[in-house]
Amino acid sequence: MTRLAIFDCDGTLVDSGHSIHLALGETFVRHGRPVPPRSESQRVIGLSLDEAFAVLAPDASPADQRSFSATYREVFAALRARGAVDEPLFDGIRPLLDALEEDGWLLAVATGKSDRGLQHCLAVNGLAGRFVSLQTADRHLSKPHPSMALEAMLDAGAEPADTVVIGDAGWDMGMAKAAGATPIGALWGYHDAAELRLAGADALVDAPAAVLAAVRRLFGEVEHG
Repeated sequence: MTRLAIFDCDGTLVDSGHSIHLALGETFVRHGRPVPPRSESQRVIGLSLDEAFAVLAPDASPADQRSFSATYREVFAALRARGAVDEPLFDGIRPLLDALEEDGWLLAVATGKSDRGLQHCLAVNGLAGRFVSLQTADRHLSKPHPSMALEAMLDAGAEPADTVVIGDAGWDMGMAKAAGATPIGALWGYHDAAELRLAGADALVDAPAAVLAAVRRLFGEVEHG
């Protein structure tokens, strides 16, 4: 039996909210639109860009929303080039990854980031090579569509019944449900418990250190050590 833990990235593995808000703000300024407050910009973190701008600028045409996405990519790349992107791991993430691997779990990522953005983020945080599957918005429909999770399971050789999805947003939970996996809501991210419960989270955890115990409970295993 192969067991797989699929992680969201922004808001789950890394605290990237400040950098994303900066890039969104500059994008809206370039297009002559008011900058949404951080509370609103954080609500779309984890969606693919076109879907995020559809939420933040619902009055814009689809063509304009795609233009916003292109501008955002340019802005974020420029921020990264001048060292202004900060995407640190949340406290406890590295020990959590170690503990899951020691417990026999393979690791994967499913994110609204691009391939380039995810690879850079993982490399900066010393996590390159830790995951058996990396699924991004470059090749998939946005969450909560199950495509990313299904592809990660295929890469790992894992069945839905042996897969968990750990994420901070309702669309992470929705992706897990649609793929037949077990959704675990991460309360240290950018979305609240009510959203995660409504989207179908089977468990809510308030810190990375609590994830392994929650996984063992969900899979009927006895906590040890």
